[in-house]
Amino acid sequence: MATGKSPELTPEGTFEIVNKIKNRPYYKEKIPGGDPRNPLGDRWIGLNVNGTMGTTYAIHGNSNKNSIGKYVSAGCIRMYNDEIHWLFEQVPLHTMAIITTSSQGFETIAQNHGYAVGVQSFDGKLVVNGREAQLKQDLIMVDSRIYIPLRACFELLGGTVEWNASTQTVTVYTGNRKITHKALSGKAVVNGKTVNITASRLQGNSLMLPLRNMSEISGYSVVWDGASNTVSLTTGK
Repeated sequence: MATGKSPELTPEGTFEIVNKIKNRPYYKEKIPGGDPRNPLGDRWIGLNVNGTMGTTYAIHGNSNKNSIGKYVSAGCIRMYNDEIHWLFEQVPLHTMAIITTSSQGFETIAQNHGYAVGVQSFDGKLVVNGREAQLKQDLIMVDSRIYIPLRACFELLGGTVEWNASTQTVTVYTGNRKITHKALSGKAVVNGKTVNITASRLQGNSLMLPLRNMSEISGYSVVWDGASNTVSLTTGK
């Protein structure tokens, strides 16, 4: 994408898509719609920002693909032409568009605004040290990955979990290991050594850890049995 030349030019908030126009002219310089010189490209998805009714701010194409990824516009959001062509067909009128400055991933931003993007409850069983466990927070699946509630699972396995709200960091003491992890990051520190993991997720009030990373950071045995739809966690290898 490309956005405003300065931060205040591109509005932030939640805005309704109120029009979709193919080959909109660039009236300021009298460039016809569809002209390769048209800086709007050939697709315009108009946003109702402060009553402008889709005439001023939009997500649109471009006439210079080298501008994408930079701060160059008068306030609109530019996309590569092939990508705006795809998006134009996906979103109906009255869809709400969220515009925000954030270092978070798209799925996290969506979740923070009440959307469940690609998140499904895991309907299998969780077995801890040979016994089926009942958790207040369900396991979830995202893009075929299973995520488990970090605190509940470590505590069931005898670990101690501490949460620092000011730094958004969790510290786990289990066996001879000290594990620290900053929420939503893709790293964990195990006894002083940094380990790359798939980024954790927030689901409700629970921090969810990817199942496939549990074994390498905890030292526990982690087994997924697809036939019985069972996740087994066991202390020790």
